[in-house]
Amino acid sequence: MKNIEKATFAGGCFWCMVKPFDQFDGIEQVVSGYTGGNIENPSYEQVKTGKTGHYEAVQIAFQPNIFSYQKLLEIFWQQIDPTDDGGQFHDRGSQYRTAIFYHTEEQRKLALESKQAIISSNRFKKEIVTEILPARIFYPAESYHQDFYKKNSEEYRLDRDKSGRDTFIEQHWK
Repeated sequence: MKNIEKATFAGGCFWCMVKPFDQFDGIEQVVSGYTGGNIENPSYEQVKTGKTGHYEAVQIAFQPNIFSYQKLLEIFWQQIDPTDDGGQFHDRGSQYRTAIFYHTEEQRKLALESKQAIISSNRFKKEIVTEILPARIFYPAESYHQDFYKKNSEEYRLDRDKSGRDTFIEQHWK
């Protein structure tokens, strides 16, 4: 019987947050969705207004004995600009803010430690604004958003190129 845990991360556009996690043994599933807001079962049309309080996020089902939560945190930090409180790259608005949503006290502790390590690294000149918050109800996004990078590879590539995300990652992490 597999030991499966959940991890939830908001890193801007959820399309760009699936592929970095979806390629490793021990990752069972990566689901795009919405969390942290104040309406039940939100739609993409509602969330994109920025008025629901929800973040675009991914929820990852993983086997911690094969792929650790610490490794998930490392990947997460390397996908975002943790200093931007107005969104991520060309995606602007509160729905594109960054956050780590912890499911257990151990995840909270590890998330705080990872954030402190980013701060201490002096890798970024501005304040780290990524929040660490308790997990709330996660609402899967509409089916056309799931595995977008696989189903719409050309649109995904063009959007990612246009966003500036990869240039940022290259400058700060490679």
